[in-house]
Amino acid sequence: MNIRVGRKIALLASVSVLSVTPAYAQDSASADEGEEIEEVIVVGSQIKGAKISGTLPVTVMTKEDIELTGVTSGDDLYRTIPQAGFVNFHSQDTSGGVNGVRGDVGAINLRSLGTGNTLMLINGRRMVLHPGFKTELLVPVVSPNTNTIPSFGVQRLEVLRDGAAALYGADAVAGVVNTVLDDEYEGLSVSARYGFATRSTQKDINANIKWGTSFNNGASHISVFANYSHRNGVHNTESGLDQAMSSDRRDLVADTDFVGDLSFDNRSTSTPWGYFDVWQSGRVRQNGTSLTNSSGRFHIVPVDNGGCREDAYLPGGLCIDDGGPSSSSDRNLRFDFEAMRTWLPERDRYNVFSMIKHEISDSVEFYGEASYYRSQTNRERDQGSVLSSHRLIIPKSNYWNPFGATTLSDGSPNPNRLPGLDAPAEGVDIILRQYRATDVGPRLGRVKGESYRFLGGLRGEWGEWSWDSAIMHTEAKTYDWTGNRPSNTLFQQALALNTPDAYNPFDGGNYANPSLADTPTNQAAIDSFLVDVNRNGKTGLSLIDFKISNPAIFALPGGDVGVAVGVEGRRESFSDDRDGRLDGTTTFTDMVSGVEFGSDVMGSSPTPDTIGNRKVYSVFGELALPLISPDMEIPLMESFDVQLAGRYEDIEFTGSTFKPRVAASWVMAPGLMIRGAWSEGFRAPNLVQIFDSGIRR
Repeated sequence: MNIRVGRKIALLASVSVLSVTPAYAQDSASADEGEEIEEVIVVGSQIKGAKISGTLPVTVMTKEDIELTGVTSGDDLYRTIPQAGFVNFHSQDTSGGVNGVRGDVGAINLRSLGTGNTLMLINGRRMVLHPGFKTELLVPVVSPNTNTIPSFGVQRLEVLRDGAAALYGADAVAGVVNTVLDDEYEGLSVSARYGFATRSTQKDINANIKWGTSFNNGASHISVFANYSHRNGVHNTESGLDQAMSSDRRDLVADTDFVGDLSFDNRSTSTPWGYFDVWQSGRVRQNGTSLTNSSGRFHIVPVDNGGCREDAYLPGGLCIDDGGPSSSSDRNLRFDFEAMRTWLPERDRYNVFSMIKHEISDSVEFYGEASYYRSQTNRERDQGSVLSSHRLIIPKSNYWNPFGATTLSDGSPNPNRLPGLDAPAEGVDIILRQYRATDVGPRLGRVKGESYRFLGGLRGEWGEWSWDSAIMHTEAKTYDWTGNRPSNTLFQQALALNTPDAYNPFDGGNYANPSLADTPTNQAAIDSFLVDVNRNGKTGLSLIDFKISNPAIFALPGGDVGVAVGVEGRRESFSDDRDGRLDGTTTFTDMVSGVEFGSDVMGSSPTPDTIGNRKVYSVFGELALPLISPDMEIPLMESFDVQLAGRYEDIEFTGSTFKPRVAASWVMAPGLMIRGAWSEGFRAPNLVQIFDSGIRR
């Protein structure tokens, strides 16, 4: 049962993604006599019932449009928007490791203006930001998680393709996307879908339940949408995509002008075939022949690669070559990290969204929302390598050190020291460079996500005025676990052993397939330095607002003037609690050099915990001015409409700002319109930028 309204105007303002002409507001005279038509507010205006649809560059995807796309998630839905650009903020990204956004997450990059520059709304109010962040152009960006949106319950998707800070506040630089859910659904609907890919092992299952009913003699209505989605994990080698199976993509351009172009070989120079620098001692010779270059650098290669120095042969068909790896003869030693990665993580997702509304009187309605989302993803990826930003030194005591002491700690001869060295009898320490411990197996990742949203509000009519007020609280959490990670401290302790139990970094990689992962030769040594790493994130958004509008506060020759004013207060919070081995609680101090490093996890930079919150208060106003109408019969002036808007925001830690907007549309003749807008936008620094104490941005 809809609230009675004084002016029965249906503001359609619907630009379908399949249409090139906007639909204008339908006059009440075209409706059947006595038919009650609900007024709606389309994104881009806060005036309920205003006839300004042509002024706004709005794309609307209807429920029928969405069903035709066959999407099963919010991320899939948002990617169908024609104005959406490339998104880095998604579940398949692996570039950030434990410091990047991970798990079941998606975002939108409207008009390719960057992640975090699009304001995302559900039923006209903000979504909470995802706890993870990603660095783009050296700036940490944040975004709501589009996968928390129940795509199966969407009534329409509204996209404002223009800056809208004057109407909606900070973050609406690229535009606004408003997801309107179906709060009028009646009946019960159950659906399921099973899908698989013909060229890969990918399979997925989706099950949806929609239920809605009216009660209290039609005065109350409740809608509930529930979804379960499962997708199996797919390894890169099982993806069926040639470009995903290997980091070396030269074969893909073999029959083109790019044949032989090394820029298509994306394998990593951080490999189990690491290279090494002698610590402090410089060049090492064997019987007068240099085994290292003048700075003490050498590397390990298979004998078949050539370049072996004199009698510098090691067990397993290996030898020592001076200097660093050659970009030509040693290219086969580069590590094919794609062959060790999961292309699609295994994922389970649960989504429940419910809405209720109750007509208290003919002019006042209560409405509420409650939602819960939970997910878990599991994936594998390559191990991190020793960072160039700090040194990790192999002690001279290492049992496998070819430049080690002449005798072991028990007094017996050292079987691994090469003969004829001019190195000191006590041996030399060696810096480990560009080394990736692939023999420990893949890095294991498990991310659990959780979020909820509660909203309660009242809306109604007061004479010719429509008003709306609500209180909302929403939170999002992530629990990020990474297993099979080497601890720098424990790794160096395993390197320092003077017995065969020591870890051997000089045994190269996979001799049969040098660019693939190494196989374990000493599992006990590997198990001694593996640790689990955790990271927990949480974001929150509390909001209270009040807005009031009138589509006909007074009349001009061109039509009724609409007005809207409103106030909003919100509190945003963010916390990022990292493992003690990452946040500086448990640091790594090199036992040889004594240099301290803030991270004890191999391949991960130190990042401190971050926590903070801020309050934002704002007030806005909007005018819709129809200056010329068809009734005025002005040549080449079917209509001319203007929108004026402004918003003042006071943002804690950032300051206050006022942003204006002027938009106009000129319809010269039916089907021919010129429109434009001038506005200022503002994106406040996000809480990561403000409170991250590790890096000033």
